[in-house]
Amino acid sequence: MRPFYILLASLLLSIVVQAQNPTAEEILSRSIGYHDPNGVWGSYQGSFVVVMETPGQTPRYSEITMDQPADRFRLHVRRGETKKTYEWNAGTCHLSFDGKTEFSDAIAQEHRLTCDRAEMYRDYYSYLYGLPMKLRDPGTRLGPEVKRQTFHGTEYWVLEVQYDPEVGQDLWYFYFNPETYALEAYQFYHDKAKNDGEYILLEGEHRLGGMRLPRIRTWYTNKEEKLLGTDTLQNL
Repeated sequence: MRPFYILLASLLLSIVVQAQNPTAEEILSRSIGYHDPNGVWGSYQGSFVVVMETPGQTPRYSEITMDQPADRFRLHVRRGETKKTYEWNAGTCHLSFDGKTEFSDAIAQEHRLTCDRAEMYRDYYSYLYGLPMKLRDPGTRLGPEVKRQTFHGTEYWVLEVQYDPEVGQDLWYFYFNPETYALEAYQFYHDKAKNDGEYILLEGEHRLGGMRLPRIRTWYTNKEEKLLGTDTLQNL
């Protein structure tokens, strides 16, 4: 009978541990409560700067203005002496290069000055700087399983996220501080079997419109762990 009691005790312990673990939905709710306690995201109106430092290149300064209720977005990029602006206004866009709204097709192609690019930047910056709140968006599939694991030397709660096909194809993992539920890293794969994609480590905090957003994002490749660049959030 002794093995039976050992098995029963192990089973009961497993049930207790599972009961103590927060669910995926609880982790996401607590993280959103930490980063956006006043529910600002979705109605944010304001501006900020992102400084991107890439190995072997001069820094890129991006001034970003969002008016989320009006679906307005403006990105002014400066790298060296080159300046370009993308503006999205509820379905229409305006572009400029070095302060001029008229420029050649060659310049447009070289600098990717298109309305599709303007819309892409709106979505890109909204996604990155809206995390973890953006994980509430339609088409987001929050995996039910919660894992506790170590990632780059730190222990986290880990959530797996996939998207409806029309929203996105990548597989994502989000890493949350087990005490504060702050989002501290995330990772994506185009094809996990190939170990492609990237991971991003977050550091520090920046207050923006009542939200706590990561101040520094450092990007690496999954396979080679090659440094791709660092983004630093600043006030305008």
